[in-house]
Amino acid sequence: MADAAFREDGRGASPRALLSWCLYDWANSAFPTVITTFVFAAYFTRGIAADEVAGTTQWGVAMSLSGLAIALAGPVLGAIADRGGRRKPWIAAFTALCVVLSALLWFAKPDPSFALYALVLVASANFAFEMGGVFYNAMLPGLAAEGRLGRLSGWAWGVGYAGGLTCLVVALVGFVQAENPLFGLDRDAAEHVRATAPLVALWFALFSLPLFLWTPDVATTGIGLAEAARQGIATLAGTLRRVGEYRMIARFLLAHMIYADGLNTLFAFGGIYAAGTFGMEFSEIIVFGIGLNVTAGLGAALFAWADDSIGPKRTILVAVTGLAGFGAVLVLIDQVTLFWAFGLGLGIFVGPAQAASRSFMARLAPPHLRAEMFGLYALSGKATAFIGPALLAWATAASGSQRWGMATILAFFVIGGLLLLTVKEPANRPGPGAHPSTSSG
Repeated sequence: MADAAFREDGRGASPRALLSWCLYDWANSAFPTVITTFVFAAYFTRGIAADEVAGTTQWGVAMSLSGLAIALAGPVLGAIADRGGRRKPWIAAFTALCVVLSALLWFAKPDPSFALYALVLVASANFAFEMGGVFYNAMLPGLAAEGRLGRLSGWAWGVGYAGGLTCLVVALVGFVQAENPLFGLDRDAAEHVRATAPLVALWFALFSLPLFLWTPDVATTGIGLAEAARQGIATLAGTLRRVGEYRMIARFLLAHMIYADGLNTLFAFGGIYAAGTFGMEFSEIIVFGIGLNVTAGLGAALFAWADDSIGPKRTILVAVTGLAGFGAVLVLIDQVTLFWAFGLGLGIFVGPAQAASRSFMARLAPPHLRAEMFGLYALSGKATAFIGPALLAWATAASGSQRWGMATILAFFVIGGLLLLTVKEPANRPGPGAHPSTSSG
């Protein structure tokens, strides 16, 4: 049965269960890739909003509000879920919400009167996407032994990049860039672009099913939702009051908050830098973005062994060092060919920084607080997301150069890495299904 207890041999869930868990990354990655990064975001600013400047501003405000909601709700709902036990009902609820809201974006016609409609749906769907990830990530420590968490996290992240890219290619070839879009869609009404939203909804719904069918969940505690909410909020309040007892977790979350801000800013402004400084056309940026996702996925999968071999902390340090080094080259060079080479090289370190961060959180989180801690992990990825873009914008305006603006991102990688050096890795805990040893002494 899908929700049967974990295997009692100390090795965690079955291969089918692990693959099903990884497939959820394949499923949900379609949303950020197609909706919030490449296709629908561009459609909103160029097709729905009154003009690109207004559209960019409106989109930024909507996503900021969505991020704020994620930061506030993540720890609270995570704490409640810890009291109730099971993760999959929460994942199912937020997955269904993201799927429905994404499908409804089909009705966002290319007219400014649909701007508010589109923004509310996208911001709400993004909230659901991120919240589902909180509980999905919280399943990780219960699925594999301590020595295999890095591989599972890294492979899943690599599968996620592959899934997002595959859905993007289907969207581009079948709809956006097709001379004769599938189903005879009307290009004048932007139906060929709007159709990518239902595509994402179908993709997410279909490929998330294996998780619910075959990946085991933890047992329910039998506590009702109202009581779980009361206990969860009380537990979260207690955790925050006793933050000194979780010093290493707090330090890691602070380090993650800083280097994640650098990554988020890099994603947000990488295309703008490529266009403004190197004169790349939109079609070239799309191809570059696809290539960057390919190298990031390969990096996540290849570094998965390093995570388990040298530990997630060292893997993250290697990754942020690579990001800072390749990033420094990218702000100094002026040839497009070199930009392609070092830009794609930089992507190799993006995936490991993300995947190893997840596995490190899985190792650090106390078993009874996993969802709560992953809620705080989500908060650390959103709480200061405005600082990177603001600092980049200020440096660009003050210097009159995009290069100086992009250079500010390097500081986030360096500072985040230095803070990470102060975090001690935890001693290995027993893997899933393992029992604490006993002695007569």
